[in-house]
Amino acid sequence: MKILDRYLLGSLSVATLMGVALLSIVLVLGNVFKEMLDLLINHNVPLETVFAFVAFVLPFSMTFTIPWGFLTAVLLVFGRLSADNEVIALRANGVSFPRIFMPVLAFALLMVGICFWINIDAAPRAQWSMLTSLFRIATHDPSSMFQPDEVVDQFPDRRVYVGAREGDQLKNLVVFEIDERGYPSKVVYAKNGTITTDEANQRLLLRVKDARFEQRDVRQPDNVDLIQQGISMEEGVFPMSLRKLIETKKRNKPLTSHTLGELFTEGSKPDCKNPTGYRVEITKRFSLSLAALAFALIAVPLGITAHRKETSVGFALSLVIAFSYFFFIIVAEALSKNSSLPTGVPVFMIWFPNLLFIGLGVWLFSRLARR
Repeated sequence: MKILDRYLLGSLSVATLMGVALLSIVLVLGNVFKEMLDLLINHNVPLETVFAFVAFVLPFSMTFTIPWGFLTAVLLVFGRLSADNEVIALRANGVSFPRIFMPVLAFALLMVGICFWINIDAAPRAQWSMLTSLFRIATHDPSSMFQPDEVVDQFPDRRVYVGAREGDQLKNLVVFEIDERGYPSKVVYAKNGTITTDEANQRLLLRVKDARFEQRDVRQPDNVDLIQQGISMEEGVFPMSLRKLIETKKRNKPLTSHTLGELFTEGSKPDCKNPTGYRVEITKRFSLSLAALAFALIAVPLGITAHRKETSVGFALSLVIAFSYFFFIIVAEALSKNSSLPTGVPVFMIWFPNLLFIGLGVWLFSRLARR
């Protein structure tokens, strides 16, 4: 029996590794083109930043690719075993289906443990590092953030429009200073400007020349009759805090970038604005971690009954099963944003695919064992 266990574990390990690698490459490349295409084309982004971005995206993608790759591996391995009549040979020698399933169950539990660690800690930390990569881009080449005919709106207290750019020189600038209420308190028009980095104080310095500005009233910034116009200056410096930029991002940190401990802490606060979202996100972390076990239970009987060793058949089955599983997760996340629904509805939708697939897998497995 040890020979059988080593044979199945070896086949599953190789097939899972190949499946996870292939799926991860597809998802990572998709995210790179989605998030960094503009930076790669229009900005002078260092190559190490691109590689770091790929490294940060990889753990997040593995929350989906590990169970999906494992599902594909089980379908392919047991489809080939069935097509080559190896399952019949094992049954003829008195090996039961539950005994054949034991190494698969052990491997599935290992995948559950790995997925759980990635879901609760590794993936959220990596995604947050990916989102804060803007700081590294800004300090490496600050002028790369300011492209012609674009508005830079990442900074909480500044909005900068650049009309044109010649090398490091910014032309036809419009700078809005924003107060705490979100109103523009000052508008500056400058013909020329340059951007430099003040790393000691974690800020960018926008130096403008040949500028004029209009000052709005502090108490009534939206009253156009109180605007002071025609003020000019030969040169001025506008600091833009990178520290405030990071702090703003932390306050607006997406739920997917929270570790499990942070989700429990923030979601239990009395002033939490979205308790349903936190509860759904926590539930999703646990539910997705069990996907490998649910996939194992349904993939073994499907792989055997399919009785086909063609790779295309295994991939087609895995695509249908994985899409059906993750569809419920997407629907649950969408429902969590509807404040009129009870919290239990999206939480149940998160657990439903696991309950469905485990129940269906147990039923198919029991039918197969009675043959």
